[in-house]
Amino acid sequence: MRYLVAMIFAATFAAVTTVFLATPVASWAVDKMKFDNPDDVSTMHVTIFLGVNLLAMLIGWTIGWALGRSLSATPDDD
Repeated sequence: MRYLVAMIFAATFAAVTTVFLATPVASWAVDKMKFDNPDDVSTMHVTIFLGVNLLAMLIGWTIGWALGRSLSATPDDD
């Protein structure tokens, strides 16, 4: 049960972050940098976008893992 709760929270956090947070954060960060090549802009934007989504997924997994412990029938077996 703990894994299921963690996966649901991770997917939810990643989806919400993708829709509402990742693009503005990536655009803001890229706007603060200077680039010589337009390809570098695209690469940095994608890198930041994916990094923000990964961070949100890890936060969601951690919260789901902690909450899933209380729903587990035998929390000491984890």
